Amino acid sequence: MTEEISRVSQLRPARPHVVIIGGGFAGLACARSLGNAEIDVTVIDRRNHNLFQPLLYQVATAALSPADISEPIRRTLGRYRNIKVMLAEVNGVDPTTKSVRFDDGGAVSYDHLVIATGSEYNYFGHDEWRAWAPGLKTIHEARLIRQRLLVAFEKAERTDDPEEKQRLLTSVVIGGGPTGVEMAGAIAELGRFMITRDFRDLSPNHFKVILIEAAPRLLAAFPENLARYAERSLVEGGVQVLTNTPVENITKSEVIAGGRTFSTGCVVWGAGVKASPAASWLGIEGKAGGRIPVEPDLAVQGFNDIYAIGDTALGMGESGKPLAALAQVAKQQGDYLGEALKAKLLDGRAPEAFRFRDRGNTAVIGRNAAIFDFGTWQMKGRLAWLLWAMVHVYLLVNFEKRLLVSIQWIWRYATRQRGARIIDENAATQVPASTRRTET
Repeated sequence: MTEEISRVSQLRPARPHVVIIGGGFAGLACARSLGNAEIDVTVIDRRNHNLFQPLLYQVATAALSPADISEPIRRTLGRYRNIKVMLAEVNGVDPTTKSVRFDDGGAVSYDHLVIATGSEYNYFGHDEWRAWAPGLKTIHEARLIRQRLLVAFEKAERTDDPEEKQRLLTSVVIGGGPTGVEMAGAIAELGRFMITRDFRDLSPNHFKVILIEAAPRLLAAFPENLARYAERSLVEGGVQVLTNTPVENITKSEVIAGGRTFSTGCVVWGAGVKASPAASWLGIEGKAGGRIPVEPDLAVQGFNDIYAIGDTALGMGESGKPLAALAQVAKQQGDYLGEALKAKLLDGRAPEAFRFRDRGNTAVIGRNAAIFDFGTWQMKGRLAWLLWAMVHVYLLVNFEKRLLVSIQWIWRYATRQRGARIIDENAATQVPASTRRTET
């Protein structure tokens, strides 16, 4: 009887194996689309959790805790019995043997490979700045920024030196894109509240937030009228905005930009991103910031069994321009590719080309201020802020996170309290110089 079962098992065709590298927006969307299909799926990530990066700035400014916007990948995908999760650091791909290599010497084979390894901050040849100007791509970096902000206030409370007090209470945000704008507005709001309520020896006159942008204006991806509104709102909220001001150097306590020196207690980097080094794994040259060129079906050019999605992929929109590295692009590509792989592997059907459906571009500036660009029409102010909040709550990974974040936002709006103002006395004071990659 055992021999008969073994013989039948050998005759049964093996199920196709899809390996997905990256557990961010794109990778998780693809995995969910493949969930419970007659396909074996392995999701590999260097971290054990997914992260809702659009709200990471709120962790950095003590509005939310890391657990509010992240969840273990195993929990997210646990209900799909055909999906296996692996915690590993990928350092290479061998298309000849169809295997993915790990930095600990291990490997896993694949029939079809999906690369969704996201992006990292681009320091434009000055990676030494990373130690003093962390970006906002990981929980570690958000906690580090929060630590530096809160410690700076505590030190400023104790010092009797007016210049040192001014330095500690000056925060510099580099980059005038959505991340920089959101971060500058959030720091300004946090600082005003803490100084007026919780610190006895600090004055609002000492507090300063400086937003530095090398380009002529903020928010280059948005229409100019919305960018002007954002800048005006930031200035009204106490942020000093400097455009046409390229950064020349960053040290532990200073930023040199546009020929001027700014003494500071905290620096945040948000000046640009580049793709993960996944292109080098395939022995190809990345384009437009290291992104991997893909065909209309998201297959990597020159490979029929390897796909790239999310920030690491260079896909073209219907206008002929590259798709932006946005969460909505990554999620739609993941959903599409999961369904396309099911059609191809289970039914033998060739999928139609991927089409991105623009849901609008948004940025929040501060309390009751945000902008939305839907292409044919626009929105700004309180209504845009409310819509921004609803969209971001909806996009959180599950009902529990949506409920927790909603309650905290309502409480924070009513009281202006920030409940995540925890300082770890043993926390590291700088990020490692090594590159930190995030999966999207």
